[in-house]
Amino acid sequence: MITKSRSTASDALASYDDHGDPDELLMAMAALPAGHPARAALRDRAIVAWLPMARRLAVRYSGRGVPIDDLVQTAAVGLIRAVDRFDPDFGIDFVGFAIPTVLGELKRYFRDRTWMIRVPRRLQELRLAINTANEELTHRLHRPPTTAQIAAHLDITDEAVLEAVEGARAYSALSLSISVSSGETAELGDALGEVDQAFALADARIVIIPALTRLDERERRILTLRFYGNLTQAAIAQQVGVSQMHVSRLITRALGHLRHELQQDSRTP
Repeated sequence: MITKSRSTASDALASYDDHGDPDELLMAMAALPAGHPARAALRDRAIVAWLPMARRLAVRYSGRGVPIDDLVQTAAVGLIRAVDRFDPDFGIDFVGFAIPTVLGELKRYFRDRTWMIRVPRRLQELRLAINTANEELTHRLHRPPTTAQIAAHLDITDEAVLEAVEGARAYSALSLSISVSSGETAELGDALGEVDQAFALADARIVIIPALTRLDERERRILTLRFYGNLTQAAIAQQVGVSQMHVSRLITRALGHLRHELQQDSRTP
């Protein structure tokens, strides 16, 4: 345990190369003023010396779908923060100060980084409370509790329980490449629908047909030949019996009439 008394900066520097105990490294670092050239080296050595503790804490959270290397890295971040914030004058040893800091960093990682879809923190915390209540009530009742019993235990509404359970489904997701059932080649993605582009065309037909009926017969025929028959203006001119230039003017005029009719229809309540 680290005592509250501090050595002087000169004593810390004199014994710098002899420090092997993690507590002594922290004591030596604390004895130096901020910005001292030897403080950074002592800090690095203290962090390395306490890394095994951080790794042990990270292992507690293994098996939850997160690579152990990510957990160790997160625990190391918590350890660095503990080393930087620790002061022997707190009156507690470093272990008692560092463990809550490292565990808090790990819990924040699971809260903020491991959800496939981010949900409000309120639902994340409620999900944990529901899991705990479910375990307690199952042990007490010797059967899984109902939604109403969980709600009564937590003093919340049934709707809040259902909302949290629904939100918990966002924690992980299935791959679209997963097989629908064993022995089949069909994948989950094959069963999902796609946006049907024909819906937009159907809406356009519903809107444009009444406007077309208000054009004269020749204008309707020319537009039909041009945009549904995909004929050139020269081919349309031969069928209608007018010049290609006149066909061009008729198409422009007919489209203008359609645009006007559609604008009028959009203003009609």
